[in-house]
Amino acid sequence: MAFEGLSDKLSAAFKRLRNKGKLTEADVKEAMREVRLALLEADVNYKVAKDFTASVTERAVGAQVMESLTPAQMVIKIVDEELTALMGGQAAHLASANHPPCIVMMCGLQGAGKTTHAAKLGRLLKSQGHRPLLAACDVYRPAAIKQLQVVGSQAGVPVFEMGTANPVDIAKKAVAHAKDYGNDYVILDTAGRLHIDEQLMDELKNIKAAVNPQEILLVVDAMTGQDAVNVAAAFNDALGIDGVMLTKLDGDTRGGAALSVRAVTGKPIKFAGVGEKLSDIEVFHPERMASRILGMGDVMSLIEKAQEQLDNKQAEEIARKMQQDKFDMNDMLDQLRQIRKMGDLKGMLGMIPGVGKQLKDVDIDESQFSRVEAIILSMTTAERGKPELINPSRKRRIAAGSGVKVEEVGRLLKQYESMRKMMKQLKGMGKGKKGGRGMAALGMMGGGRRGGR
Repeated sequence: MAFEGLSDKLSAAFKRLRNKGKLTEADVKEAMREVRLALLEADVNYKVAKDFTASVTERAVGAQVMESLTPAQMVIKIVDEELTALMGGQAAHLASANHPPCIVMMCGLQGAGKTTHAAKLGRLLKSQGHRPLLAACDVYRPAAIKQLQVVGSQAGVPVFEMGTANPVDIAKKAVAHAKDYGNDYVILDTAGRLHIDEQLMDELKNIKAAVNPQEILLVVDAMTGQDAVNVAAAFNDALGIDGVMLTKLDGDTRGGAALSVRAVTGKPIKFAGVGEKLSDIEVFHPERMASRILGMGDVMSLIEKAQEQLDNKQAEEIARKMQQDKFDMNDMLDQLRQIRKMGDLKGMLGMIPGVGKQLKDVDIDESQFSRVEAIILSMTTAERGKPELINPSRKRRIAAGSGVKVEEVGRLLKQYESMRKMMKQLKGMGKGKKGGRGMAALGMMGGGRRGGR
């Protein structure tokens, strides 16, 4: 999980503060030494780590904190605020144009995920009601154009290409095409290199001069840590970037890039890639990232993800059926498929305050989704509508049809019955309408297991 190593070390340092009750200046300074060490181990820029802890220490040793009834909580609150400020304070939004199209120039080194994330950004813009166009300006990397066409098609975003023509001409023609066909965003997928060189920068400068983009977005791999920050600084010096998109943030257990980019370059992180699916892109919210780092969860991002992926009408219909005690296996299957749309389950549960730490060593077997789906699809229409019809011989038939053991079919039926009983209790408490969105599917996971141990 993102920031896992840093989060664990900060939690340990703050636990020692909490255990002390009343704090002294020496206690705060000792904790800040541990925080600085944790930041350095997370590959945060040395000057950034030093300035950060100095700022926290200066605020934390003030009379208001030291004389507080809960001084440790006050220190953690200050760290939260300073982390948020370090990463930019508030979310920085993508530019817009007074006279469309708005031109977004994607740049970066090879391997950072530029082409895929151009499509992710296009998909995100389309979901917000825009009409983006992807432009294939990387004419050097083998199959780069084809890759953009594939991911563009998957994202439902059109791709403009002119083969291996001059990238500057491609960019200009793409903008003209967008004006003719009503596209309000043009996303230029430019060429990358294995390292920064003069030829690459000259081409990017020429494209910039030719189309005057409203947004130059640098794509960097978060897992490269301090190297990502160095790349951002170099591109900013040479090209003048407007913002950064961090990719592979879900795999970055340290977090050095996310915590250093803004301080070193002065440019905000605008988006984060958090998975392999085209839907796995988030607007970067510094305050939410600070909460994740401090183990306080990120409920707002979880809610937004649910609102984007889940079918509200379907969820309301399921809730209505639960209220009327008409919830059957067909509805359970619908719920299962909605939850699968949301992506990595462990990552989602980790956004719930207090849950992330508990899940650290838990192996949530998401293959169970497929097994449960196979079991339900092996039932007849009558059995799905009335699961109580399923007797031992039917269980054997369903197990054979889905390739599982009879015990697994029985376990699913028990989970279904348990869930129905729980929903009846919620209904009795007046909560039936909102109870149904994800409980069935979460119950199917079997509770997870500790790392296979």
